[in-house]
Amino acid sequence: MIESVAVVHELVSRMEPVDGLEAEHRALVLDWLTGTDDVFRRVPPAEPPQHLVSYVVPVAADGRVLLVDHVKAGLWLPPGGHVEPGENPVLTARRELAEELGLDGATLRETPVLLTVTGTVGTVQRHTDVSLWFVLPCTGDEDLNPDAGEFHAVRWWSRDELAADPSRLDPHFFRFLAALQRLSPGPRLRGGPAVADRREDLVEPRQDLG
Repeated sequence: MIESVAVVHELVSRMEPVDGLEAEHRALVLDWLTGTDDVFRRVPPAEPPQHLVSYVVPVAADGRVLLVDHVKAGLWLPPGGHVEPGENPVLTARRELAEELGLDGATLRETPVLLTVTGTVGTVQRHTDVSLWFVLPCTGDEDLNPDAGEFHAVRWWSRDELAADPSRLDPHFFRFLAALQRLSPGPRLRGGPAVADRREDLVEPRQDLG
């Protein structure tokens, strides 16, 4: 096992599953990491067909979460992206925050709170993302500089707003919220204004499930 894969193996090994599905995913991913070093995306969008992703969810002091309206996926997703060959997923999370939102990631929690294995949807070639979900504690008042090429819009969400249309979210997002609540049983998500929308009217993106 090469050093960069061993780093990921150690990250996953330290994670405590939030539920039975994560326990299953964790076992599968540990076997995968043990069996191959070809775990980083080498050629976009789908080579190898299963590869590592770092998600990072900014969480405001009042419990709101920041999601992006992703152009290619057609979903409201956390910021994040593919782990580059040899890259530490923690550094991926910080890099993606800077590239996608203009945030420095200084307060990033370096231990992921959720591990998921998900087949992709949208306009890109189908593949499987093995995603490590990180948390970025925020004030909720940060200045954002979103990547206009990646997102239709960026906004903060309360739990009630998330529950209103779960079909537009990552299928594991409410499991992430459960993991977050276990990690920090403080303020529950509550209402707050949208921020950083880059158009007066949000465009309903396509979701290609064919």
